Amino acid sequence: MIWEAVFQPFAEFGFMRRALLGCVAISIGATPVGVFLMLRRMSLTGDAMAHAILPGAAVGYLVAGLSLGAMTIGGLVAGMAVALLSGFVTRVTALREDASLAAFYLISLALGVLIVSTRGSNVDLMHVLFGTVLALDDAALILLCSIASLSVLILALVFRPLVLECADPQFLRSVSGLSAVTHFTFLALVVMNLVGGFHALGTLMAVGIMILPAAAARFWADSIGGLITVAVVVAILSSLTGLLLSYHYSLPSGPAIILVAGMAYGVSLILGPVGGLVAQAVPRRHSET
Repeated sequence: MIWEAVFQPFAEFGFMRRALLGCVAISIGATPVGVFLMLRRMSLTGDAMAHAILPGAAVGYLVAGLSLGAMTIGGLVAGMAVALLSGFVTRVTALREDASLAAFYLISLALGVLIVSTRGSNVDLMHVLFGTVLALDDAALILLCSIASLSVLILALVFRPLVLECADPQFLRSVSGLSAVTHFTFLALVVMNLVGGFHALGTLMAVGIMILPAAAARFWADSIGGLITVAVVVAILSSLTGLLLSYHYSLPSGPAIILVAGMAYGVSLILGPVGGLVAQAVPRRHSET
């Protein structure tokens, strides 16, 4: 029974194995970035950047069709352009960074959908927006694994200034010139992982595998190492469960994975020992008695 429900789909079908490997790579590369997005109170920035890559991917689609390389380069260029432009607007005008990011991502989302829907079919639009994790080929897997490896390496190199910036950004600016470098390196990591996740989960779902496991981990650990470990485990288990639900019940795979991660967040919110609802309620009962 367990073999048929859990192991048989991956043992019999290569596309299920490729989908799981791709999701594991995204979980290892993108989820730690999501933890730092959460710690820096930039979770909505990740959502904005996910939409910002859409017009670049759409232009790549127009030039070369559903080409992995063209859509990846287009998404990277568009995402970095939006990040740099929003930062520039924030520094030369009175507009705050969250407002400038929101403006650019709304423009990017509308432009990307317009480009794809004008020159492509509804199937192509759904592919770009929601991904095709069950159709990952070897080239896509190599890209996802390369992005995950590079992301882990860069995070290891900038880990200390990233942690310091989360705790006290003003202090980092006062004692080191690495503040701006760390900030833009981190934004580049966000864009890079969103572009990788876009190929599997689409532009609308890629940010979910970043943020939801990180938010769930917040209720199970209070150290950065613990947060990253729990978030990666939640992301991998959500991917595995979502793929199995998609296989057995003919559900769309990307939304299934993100909904399972959302359920993990809901359970963590209620039962998590670090600030969960039950954990907060129990001490009150003791104090009342």
